Amino acid sequence: MNKILIISTGGTIASIKSTEGLKPEDNDLIINALKSIDKNTSFSIKHLFTLDSSNIQPEEWKILASNVYENLDYYDGIIITHGTDTMAYTSSMLCFMIQNPKIPIVFTGSQLPINNELTDAYSNLRYSLAMAKSKTPGIYLAFNRKIILGCRAVKVRTSSFHAFESINLTNVASIDSRGLRIIPELLPKNNFNSTLNINIETNVFLLKLTPTTDPKIIDLLIDYGIKGLVIEAYGTGGISFIRRNFIEYLAKAIKKNIPICVCSQCLYEESNFNIYEVGKKVIEIGVIEALDMTTEACVTKLMWVLGQTNDMKKIKSYFKTSLAGEIKADK
Repeated sequence: MNKILIISTGGTIASIKSTEGLKPEDNDLIINALKSIDKNTSFSIKHLFTLDSSNIQPEEWKILASNVYENLDYYDGIIITHGTDTMAYTSSMLCFMIQNPKIPIVFTGSQLPINNELTDAYSNLRYSLAMAKSKTPGIYLAFNRKIILGCRAVKVRTSSFHAFESINLTNVASIDSRGLRIIPELLPKNNFNSTLNINIETNVFLLKLTPTTDPKIIDLLIDYGIKGLVIEAYGTGGISFIRRNFIEYLAKAIKKNIPICVCSQCLYEESNFNIYEVGKKVIEIGVIEALDMTTEACVTKLMWVLGQTNDMKKIKSYFKTSLAGEIKADK
């Protein structure tokens, strides 16, 4: 008999109506739903948090990762129910905190509370359960018949049931009339030697460029004491150097040993700084290319990497290496 642990963190799936709006609470609706779906599986539930995912932050990531890790040897799979708004950040961070997991760890949630008659919670729980029982180790996000690698998921719709997409990687599995169909060649390498490392640097800032952004903001961030910076640049990685000359200010930050990782504002396809002058000038000062990473993976990876080292060469080496499938292998 399969043994599955459910870790509940709150979110819409666990919410009820209150005078202040939908609010998560501890209840048995999730485990009861899973028991009704599969009577031949042994379920346990741990109510870890009762939080809207907007309130799930690095402190919760550490607690969650530690709880998942300490249960890897006792269950065949773990389902984490989580609010949708920051689920992609949490699933990305767990991919770095828990590397080479020996069992499936599956995030899911819903766009409507589980006690709403039109809820998508039951179907998403079915999909997550199928993946949790698949004996396919890894960290995943299950939603609307899609199984997405945890560090490739992005929430792209606010309220539709097809809220998540897998960015720059095909869904690693899907559910159709033939059942759960996993594509093994899309899964990252896993030696099953599970490790836990929750050391992170949280003082990382994300800056999205607009044509009017004043580069002096970089000086303000340096004075504030940031340890790392992620920039969402234009297209393949373009950053302005006429009038609003970011190159000068970014170079100043790098000289102060602040790593700067540049990703694209475009959801799909990878950055490539070698195409245009506006990209090559950035490469020359020593920024880090995010390649085909999502913003969520880029931010959480930089936090995690800075928790391991502040040596710029080592940081750049980490970003050229796929730790959990966040970038295409052999980049």
